[in-house]
Amino acid sequence: MKTVSRGALFSAIILCSVGSVASLQAYGPLGHEIVGAIADEKLAGTPTAAKANRLLDGLSLEKAAVIADEIKDWDKKGADDPRSFHYSAHRRIDRELREFWRANPPTPSANPTATSHHWFHYTDVPVVPPQAYRAGIAGRSKWDIVHMISYCIAVLQERVAEQNDRKITKPVAIILLAHYVADIHQPLHVGAEYFNARGRVTDPDKDKSALGDEGGNTFTLELGGELPRRRGMHKKKFHGFWDYDAVNALFPDVPRYLPKEEFLVQIEPLKKKLIHEMTAQEPRNWRMPSSIPVDSYAEMWADEILPVAQEAHARLEFRNVKPLLEGERTVAAGEAIEKPGANHALYRTWATGVVGDELHKAGWRLADLLEKIL
Repeated sequence: MKTVSRGALFSAIILCSVGSVASLQAYGPLGHEIVGAIADEKLAGTPTAAKANRLLDGLSLEKAAVIADEIKDWDKKGADDPRSFHYSAHRRIDRELREFWRANPPTPSANPTATSHHWFHYTDVPVVPPQAYRAGIAGRSKWDIVHMISYCIAVLQERVAEQNDRKITKPVAIILLAHYVADIHQPLHVGAEYFNARGRVTDPDKDKSALGDEGGNTFTLELGGELPRRRGMHKKKFHGFWDYDAVNALFPDVPRYLPKEEFLVQIEPLKKKLIHEMTAQEPRNWRMPSSIPVDSYAEMWADEILPVAQEAHARLEFRNVKPLLEGERTVAAGEAIEKPGANHALYRTWATGVVGDELHKAGWRLADLLEKIL
């Protein structure tokens, strides 16, 4: 398919993105659903779609794409608690997911002998100094998103047996890939800032006492051109803005503080229209070089998004940075405030454009990856 410029809907997204957006974290699945649904449309009627459908027991990629986050609810009471939710209409999938969760339960610290499924969603490559994924050590691990995407690919290609220590079967591998391919296209799931004891940005490969920003999870965010917060509203989180606000801003005509049910009703036809346009229009620069093996794709995607993660931090000023004890770990926490500047767009406008581009590429790349490995 020929590469074309974005249509009228995409133009409207960028022009209107400063307008009203819903900002509740309950809407987080939206970005993942968009990526999975693009892949569903791209693969419709193909042998790949038929094989994925069999492995997923009829679940769509749109639905599968949110499961890796949904099972985090099991962290509270365990995967076998009768009061926990289950995928009761898909008992085999539910059983394999519970086995996966038990093999990779949440742990309070980065213990290399006990893996947590939470770690599989991200890597924390320093954005200062700028670097590629394999150029350093800090923030990477053998259980990070780059390694786990490759691991899931290996399971589906039968280079790793389904009876593995991580309990990642072929159905679970597709479920995880449907989610992780979107995660690795979110800049704060790949890049992180590190700070020294005085709250100054530092290189963690040189300063071993440096504290990371947890991909922005421990920093509040103040943006220019924002309406005053309503009474009782908390400041938004830096990471949460990218996971939720910047995605919801793709739908600027939806009013801001709607109840969840009403938001979903209003967003559904707009989401379908966006997915259809993104499926029909080939995104720029989405293809991987033919000489690159599929198990190297994740590293290339990480390297591609790192400059975006660097800019996501560079456009902000970090203030009141202090150590914060989280469980057994100490991390950096503070405030991230948009830098004033007449030479570039508002942060929200820029970020919304980035998110639209990245979700678009991620959907096409997920479909392409599954075609190559199934």
